[in-house]
Amino acid sequence: MTDKKQQPALYGGQAVIEGVMIRGRRTVALACRKPNGEIYRYREPLRSPLTRSRIARLPFVRGVVVLWESLSYGIRMLMKSADVQLEAEEQLGKGGNTLIMGVALVGALLLFIGVPYLATSLARATIDNSVVLNVTEGLIRLALLIGYLVAISFLPDVRRVFAYHGAEHMTIHAFEHGDPLTPARIEPYPTAHPRCGTAFLLLVVVISIVIFAFLPRVNLFVDLVVRLALVIPVASISYEALRLGAAHERSPVMRLLVAPGLLLQRVTTRRPDARMIEVAVASLEEAIAGDRDAEAAA
Repeated sequence: MTDKKQQPALYGGQAVIEGVMIRGRRTVALACRKPNGEIYRYREPLRSPLTRSRIARLPFVRGVVVLWESLSYGIRMLMKSADVQLEAEEQLGKGGNTLIMGVALVGALLLFIGVPYLATSLARATIDNSVVLNVTEGLIRLALLIGYLVAISFLPDVRRVFAYHGAEHMTIHAFEHGDPLTPARIEPYPTAHPRCGTAFLLLVVVISIVIFAFLPRVNLFVDLVVRLALVIPVASISYEALRLGAAHERSPVMRLLVAPGLLLQRVTTRRPDARMIEVAVASLEEAIAGDRDAEAAA
C-alpha cells in the first residue's frame, strides 16, 4: 500500500470553541474563527512516542499513548481556542486554565465513576450479587453518559461546538475520499465518522460493563481505586476495537460494532454552515502542511 493511500486514515481531531483541532502524523493544528471574523491558524510539532518508539506502536500500548496525547493536546487546544475568543478581554492564563480543567476532570470522574458505584452500593442490602450490582452500575454509567450528552446538546454554545464537530468529520470524509476541500464538495458528506471520540467513549463504557461485571466488591476505597486503575486498559481495548472497526467498516460484524457510536453522533454533531466548514478545512490544511514540512526536514 502506498503512503498516499495510508495518509487519510492518519488525520483526526476534535471540535473546540469556534473551531477545530486536527492531529496529523507529526503536527497538531488549530483553526478557529476570531471575533472579528478572521480565521486564526496555529500549528505545532507533535512530539509523540508513536513516531520514535516501536514499543509505543504495539497493539494495546498505542491506545494508552493516543489516549494521553488526545487528552493533553485536546485540553491545550481547547484552552487556546478560548483565549482566541477572549482576545479583547482578560485571558485566564495558564494557571486558570489548569485549574478549570482539573476541576472538570475531577467532576467527570465523580459523575461517571463515583455516582454509579455509590448508587448501586445502596442496594447491597437487598441485592447480594456483585455481578448484578456491577452490571447495573455500568448501565447507570451508560445512561449518565447519554443523558449528559443529550442535556448539553440543548445549550446554544454547545450546539455550535457540535456543529464544528460535524464540520471536522465532513472535512475528514472529503479528504479521505480525495475530494477538493471546498464547502461545496464537503457539504454532501455525513457528520458522523467511525473513528469519532464519541464512539470511543461509548465503547469504553460498554467494554467496562463486561470487565467490571466480575470484580468483587470490597469497600468504597478499594473498589474505586480498582475502577480508576482499569480505565487505562479498558480504554486501550476500546481503541483497538475502534481501530479494527474503522479498518474494516464494510464488514457486517464491524458495522454492528461501530453502529452505536454512529447513532450517538446524532447527538454530538450538527450540520455546520459554510463558514464552519472553512475553519475545519483551514485546520486540516495546517496539519497537512506541518506534516509535509516536518517530513521534508527529517
